[in-house]
Amino acid sequence: MPAEPAATGRLSFVTLQQFLDQLPPLLKMLHDGDSGGQLLRWVEPSELEDPTPYLPEGEFLLTAGLPFLGEGGSPAKVDAYVRRLVGAKVAALGFGIRPYFDAVPDVVVDACRRHNLTLFEVPESLPFAAIGLEFSQLLETDNARVFRQLAETNRQLMRAVLSPKPEHELLAALVQRVPVWAVMVGADGRVRARGTNAGGSTAVELSLLEPMLERLLSGRGPRVEMDGFDQPGSALVVGHPLRSTRDANLGALILGSDVPLTPAQNNVVQSVVGLLELLVRQRTSGSLAPSQLATAVLLHPESLVTGGTKHLNGLKDLLAQSLSSTRSAPMRVVQGIKVEAPDWPAGDSPVRELLQWRRMFDSKLVEITDYGFAAVTRLKVDDALLADVEKLGWRLVIGEPTELTALPAAYQRATSLRSQVQRSGNSVRADEVSWSVTGLLGREAGTLLAERLLRPVLALEPDRRDPLLAVLRGWLSENGSWDGSAKLLGLHRNSVRRQIGVLGDLLQMDLNQAQVRAELWIALQYADGLNAGAD
Repeated sequence: MPAEPAATGRLSFVTLQQFLDQLPPLLKMLHDGDSGGQLLRWVEPSELEDPTPYLPEGEFLLTAGLPFLGEGGSPAKVDAYVRRLVGAKVAALGFGIRPYFDAVPDVVVDACRRHNLTLFEVPESLPFAAIGLEFSQLLETDNARVFRQLAETNRQLMRAVLSPKPEHELLAALVQRVPVWAVMVGADGRVRARGTNAGGSTAVELSLLEPMLERLLSGRGPRVEMDGFDQPGSALVVGHPLRSTRDANLGALILGSDVPLTPAQNNVVQSVVGLLELLVRQRTSGSLAPSQLATAVLLHPESLVTGGTKHLNGLKDLLAQSLSSTRSAPMRVVQGIKVEAPDWPAGDSPVRELLQWRRMFDSKLVEITDYGFAAVTRLKVDDALLADVEKLGWRLVIGEPTELTALPAAYQRATSLRSQVQRSGNSVRADEVSWSVTGLLGREAGTLLAERLLRPVLALEPDRRDPLLAVLRGWLSENGSWDGSAKLLGLHRNSVRRQIGVLGDLLQMDLNQAQVRAELWIALQYADGLNAGAD
């Protein structure tokens, strides 16, 4: 196997030397044309007098010497043959021993030395087919490694985009993977971010880059500007414009290196250029609807109530654009609570969370809150979407459909249900909730209230407890009327009065107070379950 790439993880390719390292030590180098670092495209045997029309650049050509038999072995013919190979940028020539020659002819060795073509003697024990098979296996292995590196690089670039300082992190990831220094410049010509490569090479002075920047920021369409400077790491300087969707120049990315980049490295550069363009577009010329909507509502909140039809329709249009919807489509408020871990995960970025919810709810109107998040969405939030959210450890309050002017009230209704979700650990749909005190309170909280308020009575024996609870329920249902409750319970009014007095003493409460009566009435709705548990 070829040597693994350096610790920086830069993307590499198969060179002639890497291939030779894989072969058995049977090849004998007769002349070193200093092509060990050359990119090797393929290994091809050919016995044609002139194989160059069929050879790609960077070929390792193998021959058994058939072209050099007879007149083809004359110095002039051999010289022309080797000269053609060099002109076709062949990486090396392998000369096979037997069946035609017992040794590489001196005239071939002299021609290769004269034209500086790397020459090997291939012994009879090493078939050409074995050499070709070894190269194809090496190429497949190297390609797989390059693809793995590209996949890891793309993951690193996406993490950089979601970081708090995406431009800086993108350039840091770029110079880690590609041997360049990098400078990002805004449309005003000022440096916005820098990246220094592992070799320590830094960007040239900005004043030297001004001619390139002027061309980049004044030109049109996709293009690349090139220059070079007599400074370490700057022999080759390349500039890429960052453009808006309407081809306005929003900035530039300038890279410097001492050597041309490989195709895989250029792939990384193009990915970074694309991501930087998206970031700059989002910041400068992305969707303007959310910011216009926020500005209008912040500066004129009363306009939601008092604004004229034209103004409200304008706000509805902005809202629809923010929700990827139409003006007439209903929307709903959604609140998310992370029940498994109330705090943000250590080291996680709120930006990542924000983008996640924007994607899942197809809405730009999302805020990160102290309890989790809140969003306005046009989606119905069906069971499939709810299940996806709950798999992440979150629970939702899903508001009912509403309109623009009713959004604040819808948010308040969703907020009133949040404590129920926090207590129960279950998501809640507002349109399925019974909008009563008991419905909003929930069984868990209601049972706790009953246990606390009615504890002295619930602790009694059933034959005393149950009659007292029945009297209390009947008396409260008749609004404290002695005659009404006596008739309802089938007791004398004095018996009702006496037992209510006993209850007041046991509970240590003033049953004449309306608030006390209200709290006891709510608690009684959940007392039956406690009675069953006690019995």
